[in-house]
Amino acid sequence: MAKARAHMIVHGRVQGVFFRYSAKDAADSLGVTGWVRNRRDNTVEVMAEGEKEKVEELVKWCRHGPPHARVAGVDAEWEEPTGEFDHFAVARTA
Repeated sequence: MAKARAHMIVHGRVQGVFFRYSAKDAADSLGVTGWVRNRRDNTVEVMAEGEKEKVEELVKWCRHGPPHARVAGVDAEWEEPTGEFDHFAVARTA
C-alpha cells in the first residue's frame, strides 16, 4: 500500500463545533495517524499520514467536517510521509 501525508488548513466556522475531536474519530476509524489543532486565526490545521486512500478519505471528510461546522475551504498540500506518528492526536493550539 502506498503511503501519503497531507497537511491541511481548514477554513470557515470550524472552531467551537467539535471539529478537532470529530476529526480524531474519523482519523482513528480510518487508521490514519497525525494530529489536529486549532490555530489563532480561527482555522483548524491537520497533519495526516497513512495509506493514501485513507488519507484521501480524511481530506474528503475535512471538506464538510462535523454537523455544526461550515467549511468554507480546505487548503491541502501533499508531502512525503515520514512515519513519525504512531496515533492521531488533538494537539495544542498553534
